[in-house]
Amino acid sequence: MSELNDLSRSLTSLEQDKTIIAVIEMSQSSWLVAGIIPGIERHPLKKLEPSEEELVRLLMRWRTEATKNGQTITRFAVAFEAGRDGFWLARWLRARDIETYVIHPTSVAVSREHRRAKTDRLDTGLLKRVFIGWLRGEPDHCHMAAIPTLAEEDAKRPNREREGLVQRTRIVNRMKSCLARFGIRKFKPTLRKAPERLATLGTPEGVPLPPNTLLELRRDMARLRFVMDQIKEVEEARAQRLEQAPQEKTHAMVRLIARVIGVGIETADMLVHEILSRQLRDRRAVARYAGLTGAPDESGNKRREKGLAKAGNARVRRGMIQLAWRFLVFQKDSALARWYRTRTESAGKKRKTMIVALARKLLIALWRLVTIGEVPAGVVLRAA
Repeated sequence: MSELNDLSRSLTSLEQDKTIIAVIEMSQSSWLVAGIIPGIERHPLKKLEPSEEELVRLLMRWRTEATKNGQTITRFAVAFEAGRDGFWLARWLRARDIETYVIHPTSVAVSREHRRAKTDRLDTGLLKRVFIGWLRGEPDHCHMAAIPTLAEEDAKRPNREREGLVQRTRIVNRMKSCLARFGIRKFKPTLRKAPERLATLGTPEGVPLPPNTLLELRRDMARLRFVMDQIKEVEEARAQRLEQAPQEKTHAMVRLIARVIGVGIETADMLVHEILSRQLRDRRAVARYAGLTGAPDESGNKRREKGLAKAGNARVRRGMIQLAWRFLVFQKDSALARWYRTRTESAGKKRKTMIVALARKLLIALWRLVTIGEVPAGVVLRAA
């Protein structure tokens, strides 16, 4: 079995006299493109409008300049940091045979000065240095982010949309606080018959709610009902997709993880599309991508832990910590639950610390379940 490329270094040898290297510092208003052109001593720096067509014209112009100086260009290597614009530009350039990479921003070492100078020009210089080192095959200059396909990006949207929709607490709290000002504390806006009960509400003084307040509450309730209908629509669409193509790789993963008692379809869908469907090298890469690894601080005789690194996917990290608490309830006889109880039986204050360790072990166990079919010891599965 060949080793997976972890994108920490390039596997293609660099012929610098035949390669145009370009890095892009992207913003909403402009793109600053810095290049290294074979046969040309200067390192050009060009500010462009945010336009992919202008970028390609600039690269072609640089190739023409290199050709005039007797150099034969056989390769373009373009890189930019992951950010607001996502991966569309990388896919667009790759479709036009321009080798493109997306640099993980946290993998680029920066100056530790408290008030270091930071400009787009300095940033492009830093990106050029780390990108050249990466292209030369030297490890750990920087790490590249895996560029997802359009279908892979689209598959994440339902779960992320639902995550935003279920945060309807603000609407509910606003309604409760509005009612509390009139002494009404036992009304539950989320109940199905709440709109009908709203017309019968009265204050402790025995008078009905004021008209403007009543209209505001009705509008909030309609907004809440609309959000809940959208949540239901997202869930029904996902269930329909799972039924239509049950043998598709990601759908099979979702169904397999959802068989673990204590894991719901929402959690399974999130884990598969956010992390488990990715081609990660080993269990350490899985834990690191989720941000569930530690951040040691060691120097001389000093040995301490600064807590979670939190450099990975925040959705996966939050979901796994919540799942770890549920796992202790629904899988009491599993080896992981027994391990947790053994470690925390005499250390009450360490329960929150150890739940992170349990979340990390559980994530790795689920990764092994969907990749090699290994069921975690003692875990009970639902019938297929």
